[in-house]
Amino acid sequence: SYVETHAGICCQEENLPQLPDSVFLPPFEMTAPEKYVKAEIEKTFPDRKLIHGRQAHLTKPTQHHLSQGRAQCQARNECQKGCSFGAYFSTLSSTLPDALATGNLTIAPNSVVHSLIYDEVSNRVKGVRVIDNDDLSEREYFAKTVFVCASTLGSTQILMNSTSKKYPNGIGNSSRVLGHYLMDHNYNAWATGEITGFEDEFYKGRRPGGLYMPNFNYQPDGKRKFLRGYGLSASAWRPNWSELRSNDGFGVEFKNLLKSPGNWQFYMGAQGEMLPRYENQVSLHPTLKDKWGIPQLEINCQFSKNETDMMLDAAEQSAKMLKAIGLTNVESGVLHKPPGSGIHELGTARMGRDPKNSFLNGFNQSHDIANLFVTDGSSFCSSATQNPSLTFMALTVRAVDYATKEMKAGRI
Repeated sequence: SYVETHAGICCQEENLPQLPDSVFLPPFEMTAPEKYVKAEIEKTFPDRKLIHGRQAHLTKPTQHHLSQGRAQCQARNECQKGCSFGAYFSTLSSTLPDALATGNLTIAPNSVVHSLIYDEVSNRVKGVRVIDNDDLSEREYFAKTVFVCASTLGSTQILMNSTSKKYPNGIGNSSRVLGHYLMDHNYNAWATGEITGFEDEFYKGRRPGGLYMPNFNYQPDGKRKFLRGYGLSASAWRPNWSELRSNDGFGVEFKNLLKSPGNWQFYMGAQGEMLPRYENQVSLHPTLKDKWGIPQLEINCQFSKNETDMMLDAAEQSAKMLKAIGLTNVESGVLHKPPGSGIHELGTARMGRDPKNSFLNGFNQSHDIANLFVTDGSSFCSSATQNPSLTFMALTVRAVDYATKEMKAGRI
């Protein structure tokens, strides 16, 4: 709730046990065809809810957001280019300005972290070793406590490259699990169908994001061929000139075609959980190094039969729903994109109660080194089915709160 209030998440309360509610800004409005599909699916399949996707967009900024210099989302759907309104939550629009305002933040630009500085006598991390991006000179920064939050693969590369006599396989890696249990989300199932009617309806603006069907297939029943489950993203749209501009055509007839949107379509796409498996791993390449002299990561990761069977079920269930509510020309399929396609890398420095089979404890603190914390996706021991970024932030806030109390108590 602390993070969601700070970032600004638009959605609405749904009272779903598998997707808890929080503090929300108003959602974007669904289109008429989306409202129709939602009503028909929920009537036909009472155990399934089609809701507005939860997004970090300011539909109605609070005073807190306005004080950061952020403004209302303009529904341009240009988020990937950087939002000049600050309406889409990001480090640049929100957390960095807030941190700068405290007067306690120093930013070191053009800095690539090479490794952590470790002292065996005290068994503490002393700081970080940095390579300058421009002139490749080396610098060192020192601190009482070090948080590593450089993305799953980036953090793992830093930790593995921080070796010593005590930790020859990566700092704090007495468990030997660092680099293992790599996960991604599985986006390999889809279904589409055509919605009859609504010819007089069109959308206004370019709403970012779409609809979401939370995991409804998470209770083992003895019939399924797979463990865990999946969520489904969804949206309705009409083909328009932008999709027809590469088609062959000429003259008045073709120009009129460009001015007339096609029939409404509906899409569903899976986001499936990937099981944590020890053999899915990253390691430092023995010879290849990057521009900064850091060993490159070698990735060995693939989906298992469990993930393949899950996607077959997701495609089947999606098509079943669209046909059941009367959509026409329904098609579905399963792709075979490898892990990495979802860009939700997780695992590799997992949390756990047992120091023998995990890298971090429940507060993202190293089992081996008390003043070392890792708070990004590498700490995950399960991928679940949701986008993970909000959880990165919540875990970080929780770990910072814990570390602060431990420092004041003199235990760090």
